[in-house]
Amino acid sequence: MKLHELSPAPGSTHVRKRKGRGIGSGNGKTAGKGHKGQNARSGGGVRPGFEGGQNPLYRRLPKRGFNNPFRKEYAVVNVEELNSFAAESEITPEFLKEKGIVKNALDGIKILGNGEINVKLTVKANKFSQSAVEKIQAAGGQTEVI
Repeated sequence: MKLHELSPAPGSTHVRKRKGRGIGSGNGKTAGKGHKGQNARSGGGVRPGFEGGQNPLYRRLPKRGFNNPFRKEYAVVNVEELNSFAAESEITPEFLKEKGIVKNALDGIKILGNGEINVKLTVKANKFSQSAVEKIQAAGGQTEVI
């Protein structure tokens, strides 16, 4: 195979429609825009959401809710996910990111108590649920809030 013999896969390329280029093209004269009116003019058309002067949907619906700018969002890790680590090891947020258990740490990491843990570990995280603390300590490990 030579460079000049290469061709794109069938169906992967399309011929561009040349609008307004003569009657024989099937898209000449008005170029698919109809006759006159706002949409036929250059720069014509209305903005997204415009309903012809009628009160638009986004203004008819009530405002609702509140976004707290001070809210902290934690990445969660369940204790059952910590079973894969060797006993006596120290688990930190950086270690969890490195191992791929946490992809985005957000505002910190919170350890939750879903599942069972049977490995003695020292776990350092930003937050712990009460059940997670109990399970880690029952397995002989320690928890530390950072």
